[in-house]
Amino acid sequence: MTFKDSSSDFRIIDIALIEPDPQHPRQHIDEGNLKGLTNSIRKMGVIHPLVVRPGHQAGCYTLVVGERRRQAAILAGETTVPVIIRACSPDQTLEVQVFENIGLGVRSALEPRDMANAIQAIAERFENSEAAAQHFGRAQTWLVQATAAANLSEKVSALLDAGKISSAGAAVQLEKLAKKDEAKADILIDQIEQLPEGEKVSKKVVDNALSAASGGRPKKVDQALPPSANGTATGIPPWEDLPDTADVAPARTRVSQDKVKLVAEMLGLSDGDEEAVLIRLIDEFLALKHS
Repeated sequence: MTFKDSSSDFRIIDIALIEPDPQHPRQHIDEGNLKGLTNSIRKMGVIHPLVVRPGHQAGCYTLVVGERRRQAAILAGETTVPVIIRACSPDQTLEVQVFENIGLGVRSALEPRDMANAIQAIAERFENSEAAAQHFGRAQTWLVQATAAANLSEKVSALLDAGKISSAGAAVQLEKLAKKDEAKADILIDQIEQLPEGEKVSKKVVDNALSAASGGRPKKVDQALPPSANGTATGIPPWEDLPDTADVAPARTRVSQDKVKLVAEMLGLSDGDEEAVLIRLIDEFLALKHS
């Protein structure tokens, strides 16, 4: 019988009855991430049940999925954990462990702005940001960064909603630019609003503008605003210095667009934008690390 066809039994059992799988592919667990998960379990308990199979001894079980959760639950002082018991062979166990940790199609991290809104909603329950940060087991600087996408201005939010900005990260950087130099930010926002339908500005362009406003040396970017939106006519020097795609430093290896489109399809993204793919891959990786 395959794992897919095996019956399942949900129970709350003593964590001491669960033996780790010595053949589990997850042999190395980051201590920092484990501490974060331990803090989460200490506050909320184990949210997602572990998957186990009957062990060699009656009444005992061997872990299939959830080694990080098992270790974190022990560190958090939990004595019982929710489990789903499934009968499967050692070979099937390894396949389940691999497919579960590939992540694609199994779990999908919240979009950055959705996550920021959710974190902010929780943080608002506390009397101050310090107490909110302590609740998450993080520093106040983390809380500021984590909720930045939830505090966008109307103009920037509108551009993000309209698809004129490539990501929430780019929108956050645009807000930083507005605080650093409101005039330059307004000019850039006007230029973005004039972009043709379907075109968007990448985070690299906004990063370049923020760097210039901060007195730093602009980085070379692989996407520039269209000629009609450059700064020549307006007398704004930073934008006319943005290079075209052909001027990107040769040291940066370009990824095959066919591969980008393939990965985009696997991730359920509507287009093959490299930055959107990268952001989603990072989200998937972080979701795996925190599972």
